[in-house]
Amino acid sequence: MISGGGSWEQRARDRHDEAVARLRASYSAIPAGQPVRLAKKTSNLFRPRQATGAPGLDVSGLDGVISVDRQARTADVAGMTTYEHLVDATLPYGLMPLVVPQLRTITLGGAVSGLGIESTSFRSGLPHESVIEMDVFTGAGEVVTTRPGDELFDAFPNSYGSLGYATRLRIELEPVRSHVALRHVRFDDASLLAKTIAMIVDSGEYAGERVDGLDGVAFEPGEHYLTLARWSDYPGGGAQASDYVGQQIYYRSIQQRETDLLTTYDYLWRWDTDWFWCSGAFGAQHPRLRKVWPRKYRRSDVYYRMVGWDHRFHIADRLDKRAGRPERERVIQDVEIPVEKLPEFLEWFDAEVGMRPVWLCPLRLREREWPTYPLTLDTTYVNVGFWGTVHVGPDRVDAPKNRAIEAKVHELGGHKSLYSEAFYDRETFDRLYDGEHLGAVKATYDPDNRLTSLYDKAVRRR
Repeated sequence: MISGGGSWEQRARDRHDEAVARLRASYSAIPAGQPVRLAKKTSNLFRPRQATGAPGLDVSGLDGVISVDRQARTADVAGMTTYEHLVDATLPYGLMPLVVPQLRTITLGGAVSGLGIESTSFRSGLPHESVIEMDVFTGAGEVVTTRPGDELFDAFPNSYGSLGYATRLRIELEPVRSHVALRHVRFDDASLLAKTIAMIVDSGEYAGERVDGLDGVAFEPGEHYLTLARWSDYPGGGAQASDYVGQQIYYRSIQQRETDLLTTYDYLWRWDTDWFWCSGAFGAQHPRLRKVWPRKYRRSDVYYRMVGWDHRFHIADRLDKRAGRPERERVIQDVEIPVEKLPEFLEWFDAEVGMRPVWLCPLRLREREWPTYPLTLDTTYVNVGFWGTVHVGPDRVDAPKNRAIEAKVHELGGHKSLYSEAFYDRETFDRLYDGEHLGAVKATYDPDNRLTSLYDKAVRRR
């Protein structure tokens, strides 16, 4: 898949053109007035939506890397390509996307039209910031090629399909080595943790060593860790790379050892194997069950399907009722908090929500601001991710914990991702996510309003 690959690259482009033709045909088959959605088997969204009997957009064939240019360090990639497949295509050439989100089945188009983040985001921003060019299938049934500075391109991040779907993206790549050396640093004090994050983001170093990747975990009040990653060639000398797809569990190792070594491939998917720590809810971390749980099924999309079964059959609710436990509110969110406000947020979160562990991932925009997710340039944020349930009783219907989180995040000058449930009124939502401008761009590229608006998707569950 290297540029200049002749017939191989041409076949890939031909397959891509055929896939786009199928997409166009499937769009024409959707009756007027019916919602236009993807006919997609997997998802990483955590917000329910109304069912529809209308056919979806056929995106089969839009999963694949079209070409890789080693000299320019770019790749042309179909929009529904999972990061698992993207990494499989680029790592053999010592290259990787600038930001590789944590879960294997997140798609490139999804990370750009939604928002992806990972440990390189403190220096490389968000996935859409390394996109050079993309083709977007719009609500008008047209494929529009768009680039940074174009109205459609600049409004596309955080639009979640309300402006269309990326069919092809040209992205930047960066060199990477065979292994990743890790250092886990504990902080008892959240203020020192925040100051250290700010220092590393500014300097790119810690204790005189280069930092290529930076994330962390807050296990309990007074127990916080930063994991410093450094790209590395295999060091030899008897060093053995750890295997966290086997019996060992990655997030527990953070508390148990100060240094570690992973292959680059395993580092990129270190969180996917146990869905961070959420696989414990299915018994996948129990030593006896783990021994018989096939390795190929230790991955996030398997657990996601199991969550779907629970929602369908209300398994957890029935068990809670039988045990006399209060009803649960699902609290699954990622929020960006200015680094200096991180200690205040963690203290509030412990008191009001009480969910641990939580993930910490520093972020700074690369070169510019983006209107539909208005983080401030030159400000360091920390993404705080928390995924679980809280017993709240009959108040569950009002989502009290989620609403309180929304209010606190924006009180602190932060922002909240929309991949999960949101509860804003329309005026607040439009103010936070540039709703008026987004609506104007949508009117241009979706004049018949075939695509569901961002507010209807994120809040009204359509």
